[in-house]
Amino acid sequence: MPYARQCLDEKDLQAMLQVLRSDWLTTGPNVAAFEEGLTDLTGASEAVSVSSGTAALHTAMAGAQVGPGDEVLVTTMTFVASANCAVYQGATPVFCDVSSDSLLIDPDSVAERISHKTKAVVAVDYTGQPCDYDALKAICEQYGSVLIGDAAHSLGGSYKGRKVGTLADLTAMSFHPAKHITTGEGGAVLAEDPEAAKRMRSFRNHGIDLDLKQRAAKGTWHYEMTSLGYNYRLNDFQCILGLSQLAKLPAWVERRKELAKRYNQAFADMPGLVTLVNAPDRENSQHIYVVKLDLTRLSADRDQIYKALRAEGIGVNVHYTPVHMHPFYRQNFGTKEGTAPRAEQAAKEILTLPLFPLMSDADADDVVMAMDKVLKAYLL
Repeated sequence: MPYARQCLDEKDLQAMLQVLRSDWLTTGPNVAAFEEGLTDLTGASEAVSVSSGTAALHTAMAGAQVGPGDEVLVTTMTFVASANCAVYQGATPVFCDVSSDSLLIDPDSVAERISHKTKAVVAVDYTGQPCDYDALKAICEQYGSVLIGDAAHSLGGSYKGRKVGTLADLTAMSFHPAKHITTGEGGAVLAEDPEAAKRMRSFRNHGIDLDLKQRAAKGTWHYEMTSLGYNYRLNDFQCILGLSQLAKLPAWVERRKELAKRYNQAFADMPGLVTLVNAPDRENSQHIYVVKLDLTRLSADRDQIYKALRAEGIGVNVHYTPVHMHPFYRQNFGTKEGTAPRAEQAAKEILTLPLFPLMSDADADDVVMAMDKVLKAYLL
């Protein structure tokens, strides 16, 4: 059983086929339709679709006008793209620690490391639980820093009744097949500031002021490159797939929550296992389900438990190795062990269990039984 799996149905396939038979395969009307679907869902003012979640983070950096000499604070408990996007712009990532119980970025760690060099702070909604955005925003406002939400895990979630997509100055999303909805590969940046959105739309299109559809509408061939950008466009058949998937998102999020609740109940008193804490003022949209092993009660380390569960047919995974521990950052930015002690410790303990809407209750129970069997074999 894999840890994640996309959900595609006949409606998705027919929607894509219709676009493939149309005149617009890219830069056409379905791009705007998908972006409108995202703003309708989240309440954000602007949505800029791009070709991947990584492209979304990079585009958000451009929207925030991050550049050489700037610093960008980022949690280290994340995928490498959350930090790489700052490096792409010539900035320096500064890694922050996490709260031990949730593995979300710790506002106290941000407050300790922020400075007047900090152009932006990247907050990652780990597992699907939104960060403490009120605390983070208050810190950012003191230094004039842009708050960027990395919501690759949290589409469909909320914080204090406010939807993900409206919690930060800019919000990056991913539509990889493992995520809540998919466009194959894809992403988007949500924003409130129309000027930031304008910069990002140009950035995704080579830094050019008008795309093909806009030029066609104006009856002109003429365009100007006003800044350095990239080809980060999401095409029309990907966008129509995303729009089709958005209609099913609420039901899928509810199913993810049901499965997470089933896990929580089963693991509540299981020796050797600790579940992550979800704050009562937040709705976790449960992209992944992560547990921590209590290694003080086990005769095996995490990697041994990982292999044993794999042998039982359970496709566990690990999210993540702290970014500052990767060779690239050690060699190029001088990062080292001890930078984020809580994240470093958690990285030795965590496992990601299967969670996706197509799972049955029986599938979840199989995961629970396998975990119980493996842990009992290694209990001290």
